[in-house]
Amino acid sequence: MGRPRTPLLDRERITTTALQLIDETGDFSVPQIARRLGVQTGSVYHHVDGRDGIVELLRERVASAIETATLDLAPWDAAVEAWARSYRAAFAAHPRAIPLLMTSPVRAPRVLDQYERAVTRLLEAGFEPAGIMTLITALENLVLGSALDLAAPEAMWEPADRASTPRLAAALAAVGDRRADRAFEVGLTAFLNHARALRESGRP
Repeated sequence: MGRPRTPLLDRERITTTALQLIDETGDFSVPQIARRLGVQTGSVYHHVDGRDGIVELLRERVASAIETATLDLAPWDAAVEAWARSYRAAFAAHPRAIPLLMTSPVRAPRVLDQYERAVTRLLEAGFEPAGIMTLITALENLVLGSALDLAAPEAMWEPADRASTPRLAAALAAVGDRRADRAFEVGLTAFLNHARALRESGRP
């Protein structure tokens, strides 16, 4: 028999399958990937560097949806704002991947290159080097927390009865729709105002 026209296994198919498992269950294993692709577990290891290697492939796949060209916008705060919005949208598409990706070091070259561009943009804007990673980390906390919030129920608080928490019940009744989106706008505005103040003061 000749070789199949389409390879049974490659890194792209492994990544796609792992992401499908995460979207469905919140996690993946190499044996699960092998079973879904109809191959032996050992065959998967011929293409990837174990589970950690698959995690980095997943990171690259999810982060590839971020529009890196936003970092070239001017002025700098418009670039950061657009990058944050694109970053949030990319991870909101796969919220169950967030805990997995955020608890392991970033090693994927293409993802590190995106951080390099973000750091460069902030340096060029006049931010002090000592404070740049703190700013980026704070922005990620906002973006990824909001991406998770988008996947949460619209009503996250369910008082047993209005009498026990009357003010909370009234606040919940008044919140309206798109709570997560409006909360993100509040957080992003606060972050950008803080970043502008830091830049003007010259403090890290």
